[in-house]
Amino acid sequence: MRIPAAGTLPWRVRDDTLEVALVHRPRYDDWSWAKGKLDPGEDWPVAAARETDEETGLRVVLGVPLPDSRYTLLGRDGTPDEKVVRYWAARVIGGKGRLVNEIDEVAWLGSRAAHDRLDYARDRDQLLALVRWHQAGLLDTWPLVLVRHAHAVPRGQWDRDDTHRPLDREGRDRARALVPLLEVYRPERLLTSPSDRCVSTVEPYAATLGKRLRTKRGLSEEGFEQDPTKAPRRLERLLERGRPALVCSHGPVMPALLDIVADRIHPEGSAHAAELLRDAREDGLAKGEALVCHIADRGPAARLVAVERHLP
Repeated sequence: MRIPAAGTLPWRVRDDTLEVALVHRPRYDDWSWAKGKLDPGEDWPVAAARETDEETGLRVVLGVPLPDSRYTLLGRDGTPDEKVVRYWAARVIGGKGRLVNEIDEVAWLGSRAAHDRLDYARDRDQLLALVRWHQAGLLDTWPLVLVRHAHAVPRGQWDRDDTHRPLDREGRDRARALVPLLEVYRPERLLTSPSDRCVSTVEPYAATLGKRLRTKRGLSEEGFEQDPTKAPRRLERLLERGRPALVCSHGPVMPALLDIVADRIHPEGSAHAAELLRDAREDGLAKGEALVCHIADRGPAARLVAVERHLP
């Protein structure tokens, strides 16, 4: 049986020194990363942020994904189970740091001290990846999230203006499910096609964040057909500004947007990021999918360093 779990490596820079937060579990008397099992139906990134909050009292936003950890545990019946833990780099944005859930100490340590204190060799893989990103100047990223609208009432069942075609029940469920997922990346500038099915897909997140949705006709199917240069220009402007952002649009518009970010791939993250973007372009984003692009820097220097695909 596979046991899914998720965690983070909270990081900060103090006096030009990279520091990471380790946790101590008195039950096992070991030092490791904040992590825990997924709740039923929970997305991996949501579990990573939740477990960090529950164990350390620190609220975080997720950055670049880090290497997984896989190891074997013996189940209660004596059979071997594989535990799979996915990790993310994380920035602390709040919290009181109260220790709960079997954690009695959180230590902020430099990378060398953290390397020596970790009890498990498998935990050093994530640390080494984090240090590499930092040394390359690519650890401090911001999210650019591309969302295809969730499932809507079929065109054949709608005889009114297509821009007002609403989400169906499946789509409304996905819109609600996107809220906790988007919260862990926290895009704050929210652009969407004015079509109802796009607005309704990201409106619950906007309401939770207390942010205004900005509707742009160039992101609609009709606007894109009329002028296919407007949607890419919108994305270029977001890259110029370098602020956490979300764009919600339609299937026919997505390839043009994916081409823009593909042109910004940084060599350090090229292989995996390029593969995910190529698959997304060739197969198309699923309805309700969120594609998270981790961007370093802004303006002409903005570069894509990692990509995540989160499907319904």
